[in-house]
Amino acid sequence: MLKQIIVVFFLLITGVVVAQEGTTSPYSYYGIGTIKFKGTAENRSMGGITVLSDSIHLNLSNPAGVADLRLINYTIGASHKRTSFQTESQKANATATSVDYIAIGVPMGKFGASFGLIPTTSVGYQIESTTDDVVTRYSGSGGLNKVFFNLGYKITDEFNVGVDVNYNFGSVENTTYSQRVGSLLGAQEFLRSELSGFSFNLGATYKTMVTDDLQLASAVTYVPETDFKSVNQKDVATVLEIPSGGVRPIDLRSLTVADTEFTFPSKVSLGLGIGKPKSWFLGAEYASLKTSNLNDRTNTATQFNYEDASSFKLGGFFIPNYNSIGNFWQRVVYRGGIRYEETGIVLNGEKINEFGISFGVGLPVGRLFSNVNLGFELGRRGTKDFGLVQENFFNTFLSLSLNDKWFEKRYYD
Repeated sequence: MLKQIIVVFFLLITGVVVAQEGTTSPYSYYGIGTIKFKGTAENRSMGGITVLSDSIHLNLSNPAGVADLRLINYTIGASHKRTSFQTESQKANATATSVDYIAIGVPMGKFGASFGLIPTTSVGYQIESTTDDVVTRYSGSGGLNKVFFNLGYKITDEFNVGVDVNYNFGSVENTTYSQRVGSLLGAQEFLRSELSGFSFNLGATYKTMVTDDLQLASAVTYVPETDFKSVNQKDVATVLEIPSGGVRPIDLRSLTVADTEFTFPSKVSLGLGIGKPKSWFLGAEYASLKTSNLNDRTNTATQFNYEDASSFKLGGFFIPNYNSIGNFWQRVVYRGGIRYEETGIVLNGEKINEFGISFGVGLPVGRLFSNVNLGFELGRRGTKDFGLVQENFFNTFLSLSLNDKWFEKRYYD
């Protein structure tokens, strides 16, 4: 019965994942939005490292990790983000709540498979500027999502390989409204892009005991560069601002806009760590993203540029005593980490970078090593110098990692 309830719940929540925005960042204006982290709340609580895979958690970042599963795993994660925006003269606050992933992993001997849904990019912003008595408001929503199928294989007890196939889909809407101060009429431009395309992810993991107690873990992933299709629609209108708020179109026209292709960048990540199994682990990870090849989906934006992005992450966990019977807190997983990322966005000649420090806990529940994971992150993106916006954010992560057995030998009928 539990399996049926969980599967129905996962199907119902899928629509929520697709329909959300998930960000309030003005930097999501550029390209196809901010690129979201592909990983679990457990990973995010350790600075984002994904180098270590185990038998009771699903690894969404490295497809080779699914071969380590020994139980059916259902996982779902959500986050809440509170952001303070600062310029040299202004401040504002905003919040965003999103479902970050939903997936199921299935062990099959030396093979392991998983499938699910993950938001890839997110667009959600509202910006206002005034120049020469003309007020211009920019707003946007949407993003790119992907349905994935992942297959991993355990070549030896120490070495795994894997591949996942992704179908990416979604839409992005951008609205620009301009009005001269004191005028009742304004001009509005609306652009909608339907995005779609396939992508692949290759991965490998290697774990070996270097002493009786210490295990060395390493991981590598590679995402090839992919071209996605963008079907574009553009409307322009003269609008009347009404006293009750909002605008009313007076003259609405649809313009012919060519469909385009945009390049989603390739990515390479390398991870290395060491620890005592079921006790503690410390790992580091480096990733390089070829965002210099990422172009605007309409090929019209000229006010910014991309350069290659990179990230550096350090984190780990500690379990006081994983098989303690009488003390619940001895079985809790304590996590922490830091990260530094160069996003690849360059505005006014200034690089937009991001820093975060995170921590969290994994709380054991049930009989089959299921757990509830809670994490927090404090960080900063951008700068308030050079006319830009600095984001100070506080993230809260929550996930369920539930394990079950579908196939079990019965000795009594």
